[in-house]
Amino acid sequence: MTTANDKLVGRGNRDGAALFRDWFTELSQTAEAGQQSAYVFVMGSLNEILKTFDLPVVFPEINSLQTAVRRVAGDYIGTAEDYGYSPDICGYVKADVAVQINGGEHPMGRIPKPSIAVLTNACNTYIKWAEIWERMHDCPVVTIDVPGTRQADTQTWPGDPDFENDRRYVEKQIHELIKTCEKVTGKKFDIDKFREILGHANRMSVGWKKVIEANKSMPAPFNALTDGTIFLGVANGFRGTKEGGDYFDDLVEEMQYKAEHGIGGLTEEEWRLAFIGVPCYPIFRKFNELFTDWGGSFINSTYLWFASGGTNLGFEYDLKDPIKSLAQGLLISVRDAMDSMFHQDRMLIDMVDDFNIDGIVYHPIKSCRTVSTGLADSRGYFSGKKDIPSLFVESDMMDARVISEAQMKNRIDAFFEGLKSRKDQAVIAGKEG
Repeated sequence: MTTANDKLVGRGNRDGAALFRDWFTELSQTAEAGQQSAYVFVMGSLNEILKTFDLPVVFPEINSLQTAVRRVAGDYIGTAEDYGYSPDICGYVKADVAVQINGGEHPMGRIPKPSIAVLTNACNTYIKWAEIWERMHDCPVVTIDVPGTRQADTQTWPGDPDFENDRRYVEKQIHELIKTCEKVTGKKFDIDKFREILGHANRMSVGWKKVIEANKSMPAPFNALTDGTIFLGVANGFRGTKEGGDYFDDLVEEMQYKAEHGIGGLTEEEWRLAFIGVPCYPIFRKFNELFTDWGGSFINSTYLWFASGGTNLGFEYDLKDPIKSLAQGLLISVRDAMDSMFHQDRMLIDMVDDFNIDGIVYHPIKSCRTVSTGLADSRGYFSGKKDIPSLFVESDMMDARVISEAQMKNRIDAFFEGLKSRKDQAVIAGKEG
């Protein structure tokens, strides 16, 4: 007899993996048929517009990390470096360059060539990366310039004159993107179809915010590093689709069930951790085990913010004025993504209290200076605001050549020994008091 527990627990991971396979199958079929596709990035993908034109969407960041998870990233990186790319630049870029050189060959299938590339300025690498596709494939590139937060703690919101000026600036660029898509596809923009797609995106956004908040429960229903990466894949690849909306409706049901019944992502959750940076994909499972072996569970992460394309905010589009609302949502979400990389110390202050965090893990990586630069300063600022232990452990998201598992284990073990000592001292002090 199938129980609710059997039906719900683990469903998000199972269904997410299945959707992910379906997504790559569609991309392979698109490549084999020589059909059109759009290349985008996770921070501001404009999936809502592209899906309106029935364009299959390719996320090269996701393609690249999949080569690392499947332990073949070294081959792809080597191909790009032999081609002339420096060992110092982003590993994601190099893996994608190798995919292009190899005619779309990828461990998950075959990646189609781009008919159009769409990007924002959320990451400085995006612009130069898109120029590679422009040179290789002679495809149009549309860059949406999204104004970021001018300085920490100066965010503006709808109704503020500065925000509305920025929103109008973004909206004008969206209209230009629509014209380019019409030219590339030969299709007219369908406003009613666009509204339908925004409705699916709204369900996903509302669901993703609820999923993240479910981890305020003790124990946390999911691991933000491992399970969260699966959820992120669906949040990006299926944004604006019925499948994506349905998935997050189901995911909310699972997380709420687990929270209500005390079912955690980790059987014995002893330490609740926040993760800052991008995961170590070349030894993804082992990296997580270095923490879970001590009872450490990742409760939240900045990665769930900036890699979710703004889905984490729970923002809902106004279907009565969809293009204006898309511009507003894009401005809010991309700005939030940039803030989560550059001003994460401010966000962490609230997270520590809201999610009962015991320790912070900072993970700077060689490949991504955008995420990693300033993390040491951020750690210093945060430690002056909150008395929370932190770990600074370096590796990479792609390049196994710069990862020392033994050194990482030594530092992680020392971190947990410090947490345990701190806890023991607090118990002693409580008894003496």
